[in-house]
Amino acid sequence: MAVQELKGIEGWILDMATGTGDIPIEIIHRNAHHRKVIGLDFSQPMIKRAQQKIAEKGLSQTITLSLGDALSLPFRDHTFGASMIAFGLRNIMKKEQAISEMARVIKKDGKVIVLEFTFPQNGLMRRLYPIYFQRVLPWIGGVISGDRGAYAYLPESVLRFTSSKQYEEIMRKVGLENVTSQSLTGGVASVISGIKKC
Repeated sequence: MAVQELKGIEGWILDMATGTGDIPIEIIHRNAHHRKVIGLDFSQPMIKRAQQKIAEKGLSQTITLSLGDALSLPFRDHTFGASMIAFGLRNIMKKEQAISEMARVIKKDGKVIVLEFTFPQNGLMRRLYPIYFQRVLPWIGGVISGDRGAYAYLPESVLRFTSSKQYEEIMRKVGLENVTSQSLTGGVASVISGIKKC
């Protein structure tokens, strides 16, 4: 869903917190004829795993990987057609600074795209979601993995999930316009995007 937000965007795409490179690979598969992607992550082991995966898929000519800090991106202003981050922003304490950096490095009329877990705001999902995350998912994860302690962080992590409205506010605060959000799976995740107009 987040990759679909790139429709009509020209030029290089930046994927922050790229991890093992799944988002850049998906971008190329959907738009192979004109896309070039830079995947950035602060973890050298993640970059190495992404390099191996990208090489195996024969995409090394269209996907470049870089070490870097989301709070101080190693790129010039107005470099990319779009910048995006998938399921990584919640782990960044200074979210406004990260989104500001994402906006800085895109060109005029470029797009910032965030795909992130969000806390459902309405209906049955709002009531069931905390129970699922605090009790059901840690238990299932522990049974499958054999290590229940490894999933103990999940109840705490759900408290860090932000509403899509809060992400929208941050985007507007850093100067992005035409900010929109689309709820996925009952509000469990959302795609939030904004346009740089100057």
